[in-house]
Amino acid sequence: MEAESGLSTGVLMFIPYRALEDRVFAALAAAGFDDFTPAQARVMQRIGPHGTRLTELAAQAQITKQTAGFLVDQLEKAGYVRRVPDPTDKRARLVRGAEKAWAAKRVADAVVAEVEREWEAHLGKRRMKQLREALTLLREITDPWA
Repeated sequence: MEAESGLSTGVLMFIPYRALEDRVFAALAAAGFDDFTPAQARVMQRIGPHGTRLTELAAQAQITKQTAGFLVDQLEKAGYVRRVPDPTDKRARLVRGAEKAWAAKRVADAVVAEVEREWEAHLGKRRMKQLREALTLLREITDPWA
């Protein structure tokens, strides 16, 4: 059955994302990771496996360097990240995830996998595959860091 809505495509993509995010944050809180905000999480999600410079985090999160610095300061105080010297430029520093961040990520990843299984059960394998393919194609023209 084809469902039609008066909502824009952007809103139609945002609604399931927000539901997913709510589930992730509920699971994180239940697991004891209740000391960070969605804004902090959006910065933390962009930290690469070997660390990321603050300017890159700010650009990817589409926030000012000052805001990114404030959020990273809060994450560092809570034990989610640490700042370390950049081995390629001794004047620069990298933001790296601490073990607490990786533990929270494991909880979040499990919830995301569960939600995606639910979506696939609702949509069917073919539609879920098409959805992922379409979103991956859109990422090519919407995500400069892809």
